[in-house]
Amino acid sequence: MIKKCLFPAAGYGTRFLPATKAMPKEMLPVLTKPLIQYGVEEAVEAGMNTMAIVTGRGKRALEDHFDVSYELEHQIKGTSKEHYLDEIRILIDKCTFSYTRQNEMKGLGHAILTGETLIGNEPFAVILADDLCDGNADGVLTQMVALYNKYKCSIVAIEEVDPSQTNRYGIIEGKEIEEGVYMITNMVEKPDPEVAPSNLAIIGRYILTPDIFRIIERTKPGKGGEIQITDALMAQAMSGMVLAYKFKGKRFDCGSVEGFVEATNYFYEKSNKE
Repeated sequence: MIKKCLFPAAGYGTRFLPATKAMPKEMLPVLTKPLIQYGVEEAVEAGMNTMAIVTGRGKRALEDHFDVSYELEHQIKGTSKEHYLDEIRILIDKCTFSYTRQNEMKGLGHAILTGETLIGNEPFAVILADDLCDGNADGVLTQMVALYNKYKCSIVAIEEVDPSQTNRYGIIEGKEIEEGVYMITNMVEKPDPEVAPSNLAIIGRYILTPDIFRIIERTKPGKGGEIQITDALMAQAMSGMVLAYKFKGKRFDCGSVEGFVEATNYFYEKSNKE
């Protein structure tokens, strides 16, 4: 059973300045919930109860959100507004939240390695909160956990993107071993369209086996001078097996203003239908 989920949340969110000057991008609300709460709910649905969050300077709001606010709860207790806190109370009761800081921004691989102290020697999930996903019957992580239980190896979530956008993603190449599941043979970080091995892009959902930490330690800085998780996963694939899974559902790039607005409209329309 995978019980821990890691949230790399130390980035600056520069595409949302000035809104993110004093507020973590993971706290940007889609309707009435911040992005990171959607991610935690997805992890809980997949059976996880330990949330490990890698933060940075100016990110205290993340810790405060997943904590009891005694003054606020006292003010609204017994009123018609009390039910607004029901969902976050459930998460606080169900989960353990732990935090560590990434002192330097050295890439996603480095952020994941920073989280080792919170994860230990066990398989774990990773959610990038600004990739907001809405699964079909099951959430994306729930789908990936079922696949992990079958293959017991690292898994990345993928989706098809416009070939002109491959330079925004890690791109995989692989052999399809069952419908929507690929054994990875190549991974390239943000390749130009003319040299991309495919249009299958990695999105912000991973399940990783704990040997990834030692591989990341040996991984040299790659694209942009950062330690790329794609480089570490490629090394892992060469010595074992890493799968890519074309998930069922919809994903919004809430790290961009366009994707954030699209997600807001989508979840607003969905809430009106429920």
